[in-house]
Amino acid sequence: MPSRPSAARRFAARAAAFVVTGALAGAVLPPAAQAAPLVAHPTAYVDPMIGTANGGNTYPGAVRPYGMIAWSPTSTTGDQTSTGAANGYEYGVTRMRGLSLTHVNGAGCNPGAAGDVPIMPFVGDVTSSPSADTKDAVYASGFSHDNERAVPGRYTVGLDSGATADLAVSERAGVADFGFPAGKPANLLFRVSNSLNGSEDAEIRIDAAHRKVTGSVLTGAFCGRRANGGTNNRKSYYRLYFSASFDRDFATTGTWRDGTLAPGATSGSGGEGYATGADRAGRGSGGWVGFDTTEDDDVRMRIGISYVSQAGAEANLRKEIAPRASVDDVARAGAGAWDRELSSVRVGGGSDAQRTSFYTALYHSLMQPNLISDADGRYPGMDGEPHKVTRGQKAQYSNFSGWDQYRAQIQLLALLKPRIAGDFAQSLYNFARQNGGVWDRWVHINGATHVMTGDPTAATLATFYAMGVRNFDYEGAFESLARQATVPHPDGLSDAGCPGQCTGQRPNLAQYLEFHYAAQDVCHCWGGAAETLEDAVADAALGRWARLLGRDEEAAAFEERGTWWRNVFNPAAGDGAGTTGYIQARNLDGSWVTPFSPGSDRGFAQGTSATYTWMVPQDVQGLAEAMGGRDVAAKRLDGFFHKADGSWSVKGGDALRYDPTNEPGIHAPWLYNALGQPWKTQETVREIVDTVYGTGPRGLPGNDDLGTMSAWYVFSALGVYPQTPGSATLLLGAPLFASAVLDRPQGGDITISAPEADATHPYIDAVTVDGRTSDRSWTDARLVTRGGALTYRLADRPNTSWATGPAGLPR
Repeated sequence: MPSRPSAARRFAARAAAFVVTGALAGAVLPPAAQAAPLVAHPTAYVDPMIGTANGGNTYPGAVRPYGMIAWSPTSTTGDQTSTGAANGYEYGVTRMRGLSLTHVNGAGCNPGAAGDVPIMPFVGDVTSSPSADTKDAVYASGFSHDNERAVPGRYTVGLDSGATADLAVSERAGVADFGFPAGKPANLLFRVSNSLNGSEDAEIRIDAAHRKVTGSVLTGAFCGRRANGGTNNRKSYYRLYFSASFDRDFATTGTWRDGTLAPGATSGSGGEGYATGADRAGRGSGGWVGFDTTEDDDVRMRIGISYVSQAGAEANLRKEIAPRASVDDVARAGAGAWDRELSSVRVGGGSDAQRTSFYTALYHSLMQPNLISDADGRYPGMDGEPHKVTRGQKAQYSNFSGWDQYRAQIQLLALLKPRIAGDFAQSLYNFARQNGGVWDRWVHINGATHVMTGDPTAATLATFYAMGVRNFDYEGAFESLARQATVPHPDGLSDAGCPGQCTGQRPNLAQYLEFHYAAQDVCHCWGGAAETLEDAVADAALGRWARLLGRDEEAAAFEERGTWWRNVFNPAAGDGAGTTGYIQARNLDGSWVTPFSPGSDRGFAQGTSATYTWMVPQDVQGLAEAMGGRDVAAKRLDGFFHKADGSWSVKGGDALRYDPTNEPGIHAPWLYNALGQPWKTQETVREIVDTVYGTGPRGLPGNDDLGTMSAWYVFSALGVYPQTPGSATLLLGAPLFASAVLDRPQGGDITISAPEADATHPYIDAVTVDGRTSDRSWTDARLVTRGGALTYRLADRPNTSWATGPAGLPR
């Protein structure tokens, strides 16, 4: 047999191939060529490194659209119980202790979620327990970004130790080529207990005769380290199983538990707990397999995972990765899957940087929801028991960051992928039925984590239905969500997990229904003012949904509840400089919570009164009236985006102004449309797009929050944005691209044309909808539910008369 090139030479060839591909994708075309075609291969413009710094908390590893497996590094800053950033990877941290099998895109709560079963190629003999290496000084390695490549579906890295890893994945399985320096000790460490948040238990089994390593980890604990109630979440709610097969014999084996090493052993177990630092350091279990590199320095591993069983992991592997499949084979299929998914939106024109930002944002938006059902349809229920999807549901999905996603990512999913949206809606309904009828606001795998505030599932499913999603039990789901919103639950009187992850999904509902606001002193919630606003948004969405279902009595009741935001609007609350009228928390006796400052977060969740005062997307006209009229409101909004000297303030860091890094105010730039000054929406959105978002690791403003911030960019770049939850209305802004086609097999394509689009034309001069001139800064539901054409004439200066008439303003 001819000798193979060394692992180092093979890695260099792969890296060179990536560089050539990237150079072609990033080439600057002549102007005539740039204007002509729509993007044919969107993956050429995806940079998974965007968002891996600046708190974006994205990860660069290999993943398919909505994939269960997400194979990416777990980095280390010298603490085995922590990591460089939430979700395992931070661009500025160039040392890793493994390549873990599961990740969640952009979540906060450092160290994030998942990061299960880090697998580490280690050059050297295993002479001590890796769990005893509490500072990651021995069984970790540095790396250089020069030796790292990430493209959709594939991740490759060369470590300073001389080891290399080349990974590619299907939906529930993956294949890896690990390379080692010839003639040196070569081992793969399976850190089965070292999930990002720790673990309750873990196990490993090594079958040398069949070249297999199998095991599992029992874990959970999302946000368990938060100081604002996280200890309530230090518990397990899922077990991940894995089954790995190798193409060659093991030269050595061994396991460890805590500080004890067992060379030659083939089984082991033990968890780490959910503490951090010294309270957890040195605990845990795992195992290793070693290889003889004197004649062959390359190891191929195929691995499948499941949240149901060991047999499920093995079946997923058999179904999705052929026995002789190479990394190139699987990566090629992954690139094709991503190209198909991202081709849902094909744009023409724009700069190379804009296309990179756009398609990477779309990539991050469509990473979730994530599969948790096996290829045979089995999945872990929220009751801890295995279930199987029923007829009509293709798969069970999870990872629902409701408080974040209901504002933008959910709408993008419904717009582009209604079948996935419907399966996701059914998945959440399945979980609720398994959870005693309770819909949790933040679901990770099959765990109800309670993180954040409000009742975002109501807003989410109402939005799905409004936007035409029908492949779920919408009548049953509506009735269940309406019940949650009207029948008090005992959890609503509990302070467990408060304030950041209160167990009550409609906290102290009886008080809320009686007083029409969440009283700060008895709400059992993060903040009474924020809870009131969130519930008003959710109830308004339920009202719209009920109206569409023909349930008019319920519709009227929920629509009226959607106006209860007025009960926490204090017209006398001021900033001390002459501006009055702010959202403010109230006590049970009706008194306002004092002292008050617009820059204070008292009564709010991850935001201030200055931001939350604008969080009334369902009733902008009512908010403007409460402030003294549309002109007054628009002037106040000017001050939200600008400093006193008129300069922009849209990058965050000022408690009184716009914060692009968190969700409560991300809709605010679009409010000018309803205030009769749409040109200000156009210039404000363009300023944020141009200065807050970008390329490179710092290209996101903050936590991507499971695609939410990326979805904001996608909508803004296309020149449309969802008006309010529970609605299919889109607000209009100025597109970045000269043309775009939204390919929607289930609903009719949407085409967007803006021939003048460039850096000097950020304003709308005129719009036609399906060939008819429109003087409205919004479209009705027909564009979303039936498809259609938007044609813009853009200008280099504002048209202050277009779409300003009171009768045509969005409500």
